[in-house]
Amino acid sequence: MNSAFQHKEYLFRRKVFTLLGAAFHVYDENKNVVFYSRQKVFRIREDFRVYSDESMKQEILTIKTPHILDIWATYNVQDPTTGENVGSIKRRALKSILRDEWTFFSPDEKEIGNLIERSWLRALASRFLSNLIPQVYVITAGAGGQEIADIKRHFNPFILRYTMKIIVPQVLDPRLLIASGILLAGIERRQEN
Repeated sequence: MNSAFQHKEYLFRRKVFTLLGAAFHVYDENKNVVFYSRQKVFRIREDFRVYSDESMKQEILTIKTPHILDIWATYNVQDPTTGENVGSIKRRALKSILRDEWTFFSPDEKEIGNLIERSWLRALASRFLSNLIPQVYVITAGAGGQEIADIKRHFNPFILRYTMKIIVPQVLDPRLLIASGILLAGIERRQEN
């Protein structure tokens, strides 16, 4: 696995000027670009590609939906360098109307973790009052739903930024964690438009 997946903190930042689709930079705790993601445009199925940098020469992850119209939005995560199916992340569509909720699945489709907005009140306020209210998410996994990471949106009306802090490493595949940050940034972009 690429060493870029071994950090304990990541900053996901939406690229401000893109002609088509969405693009994101992912930085490590030292502000070095460790990933660059671009959403493929004019696709019937959602398709995000994650590269080692903006040159897009080395593809590290693919994140895409298997179905054309999938309101429950299951995103399969694959490692294109090995062909390995890393797992999947499914958005809980009906629950996510009021409070974002996602479920992580292993390659053999067993539920292995969850991502959820920490506060009902903040979730409702961000949807109905202002999308500038910073959201906070928690990722849980393992026995008893142990908190293994959190994701916080920064307050900024112009640039979408999230910080992911991994509290307990090696409980979930770090490639799934990076994919979840990319998906949050991509879905948030769509909700704001």
